[in-house]
Amino acid sequence: MTDCGCDKAKAELEEFLHNELSAEQCQDIRDHMANCDDCSAEHLVGITLTNKVKEACQEKAPDELRELVLGAISTIDAPS
Repeated sequence: MTDCGCDKAKAELEEFLHNELSAEQCQDIRDHMANCDDCSAEHLVGITLTNKVKEACQEKAPDELRELVLGAISTIDAPS
């Protein structure tokens, strides 16, 4: 078991959340969070925020708004 410490865990948390680290780096961070309430709490915040952003990106604008925006864009792009 390797404890990478709070500084490294917090610095690499974003990459950890998105599975962008090596297996060894991920394990070091997991080992650290198993014994660090502060980093575990920050990890939970990161997971929650990531999930909320994903949910928000699934939402679709109402058809009326979409038509209004597309209409505005077409008038801007139309040659004079």
